[in-house]
Amino acid sequence: MALDTLNEFVQAIDATGELVRVRHPVQSHFELCEIADRVMKQPGGGPALLFEHVILRDGTRSRYPVGINLFGSMRRMALSLGVEQLDDHGDRITKLLDLKVPEGILGKLSMLPRLMEVAKFPPRMQSGTPPCQEVVWRGDEVNLDQLPIITCWPEDGGPYITFPMVITKDPKRGIRNVGMYRVQQLGKNTLAMHWQRHKVGAAHWREMAEKGERMPVVIAIGADPASMYSASAPLPPTVDEFIFAGFLRRKPVQLAKALTCDLEVPADADFVLEGYIDPAEPLVTEGPFGDHTGFYSLADLYPAVHVTAVTMRRNPIFPATIVGRPPMEDFYLGHATERIFLPLLKLTIPEIVDYHMPAEGIFHNLVFVSIRKEYPGQAYKVMNAMWGQGLMSLAKVLVIVDDWVNVRNPQEAWWVALNNIDPERDTRFTMGPMDVLDHSSRAFTYGSKMGIDATRKLPEEGFTREWPPVIEMDEATRRSVDAMWPSLGIPAR
Repeated sequence: MALDTLNEFVQAIDATGELVRVRHPVQSHFELCEIADRVMKQPGGGPALLFEHVILRDGTRSRYPVGINLFGSMRRMALSLGVEQLDDHGDRITKLLDLKVPEGILGKLSMLPRLMEVAKFPPRMQSGTPPCQEVVWRGDEVNLDQLPIITCWPEDGGPYITFPMVITKDPKRGIRNVGMYRVQQLGKNTLAMHWQRHKVGAAHWREMAEKGERMPVVIAIGADPASMYSASAPLPPTVDEFIFAGFLRRKPVQLAKALTCDLEVPADADFVLEGYIDPAEPLVTEGPFGDHTGFYSLADLYPAVHVTAVTMRRNPIFPATIVGRPPMEDFYLGHATERIFLPLLKLTIPEIVDYHMPAEGIFHNLVFVSIRKEYPGQAYKVMNAMWGQGLMSLAKVLVIVDDWVNVRNPQEAWWVALNNIDPERDTRFTMGPMDVLDHSSRAFTYGSKMGIDATRKLPEEGFTREWPPVIEMDEATRRSVDAMWPSLGIPAR
């Protein structure tokens, strides 16, 4: 069943026993981050936290609780998307991609359920006053200091909204985009919008700034969990994130008109900050910020957002997350993307069996890929193809292994890779775009990448020696030991 609000998600987490309600007073300045960081480092991601007594920077108690690490486990990530395991959505996408028209009228009719499922996804406008506008601040009433916006790390440039849904619209085609970009609070009604140059929201801003047009921007905070996740998903610019969220929910997302600009917002959002960017104004300093690399990203110039209205539910929850040294909550959000988008990657690179981005690689730094190898040089073909796939173009190190290797187990993947490579023979370097946050690249957003062919080598690839088999026990002995194991007195791990 689809979860329609953030509060429903929190209640569902509580029902699983994975929620801790923190009633002790905790400051939004550093303390909340330090507690969350310690919890996120626990095995399996630690519990979700709901801070019910948050102390604001002026020493007063926040009227709004803060939820953090809500998506920070495999179980909660699957719960947020309404599945038992994240691969379930990947299986749904695989079936949708396999829309070969069958023979005969009965075969054609069998396709209707899948086609009808797709037709249900577009969001729907809600009439009347939506829940997200039960409370409205306008003009001088707007005071972001009253929101529990957290300051994460000692060198951060200020408080940050860390789990936003930033809504913009393509000025030419009218296509909506929902992105997750960090947003720094500068004052009571002013924010700094950090959108990197390859993000869709930044492209919308550049296009409007060139024409000298004021750009409307809406920042939704808290909504149904599928929509919150979808803001982080690497969708093509022409795919509406709310349509994708509807697909994940199996139910349309309800939208409502913003009050002070021509944009739609999630009707069930907990908070909505409406505003605009004026291209005539100079850029403002944003940052530094303790980032998901585990290092600070440095201060830079970004556009200022002027907040014209703040709307909210009567009893909202303020969601937040933190990033820093891995593992953190963002690993689980990224893992969901990895599982959900695997079928689309296989569509263009069919020899791929699986791939995995371990937490230590902070997404782009390390990607393990298993393939069905059928001809010499195929590992290099896969490397080049992956570096041509959207945000996978930012991958710094690709390690290609054979199909039997479990790439979701980094220990196994490295064991096989380090046994299989001759470093000089099997390593290739190339140049290309890099993550904006990569402080090691030789130039800003540009640097080198490494591909490692850790597959079994073929004679055509110059390997003339005998390739050794992997050590494995025979099946009969395994079955025999399985049968006697309960009688051995060896405790289970």
